[in-house]
Amino acid sequence: MIDRANAGEITDEQARQLVEKAREARQKAYVPYSHFPVGAAVLTGSGRVFTGCNVENAAYGPTICAERTAVVKAVSEGEREIVAIAVVADTEGPCSPCGICRQVISEFGKEIRVVMANLAGAIRVKTIGELLPSTFDADQLYSSGERG
Repeated sequence: MIDRANAGEITDEQARQLVEKAREARQKAYVPYSHFPVGAAVLTGSGRVFTGCNVENAAYGPTICAERTAVVKAVSEGEREIVAIAVVADTEGPCSPCGICRQVISEFGKEIRVVMANLAGAIRVKTIGELLPSTFDADQLYSSGERG
């Protein structure tokens, strides 16, 4: 059963397929320090799916999360409309994106569905707006009325 709050707009089957793609991507994670592999899968408006995994670095700061990897891959291939993103890890409950990933996801719309899952099959779906209700966005960036 999928706990979906107010998310709508993505079918249970689409959510399950994204979780499966995220599980596959998780297997490619490079996590020699945390030993916490995470996988993500982005569904775009054109129907394409882009996957990502976390890639750690000994300096920690350069580490990139699975969610950001998948979003960057989609954008670098010309996709700007993100419909949903799934994230999966070996956690007790559904794995939620970190704050930085929430901010990056929200750049592409407040209604993006975030499918959070774990390896045991628990799935929760919420919008990124529900997960990060007070984002920093272009309206704040250009609050002085000046646009770059």
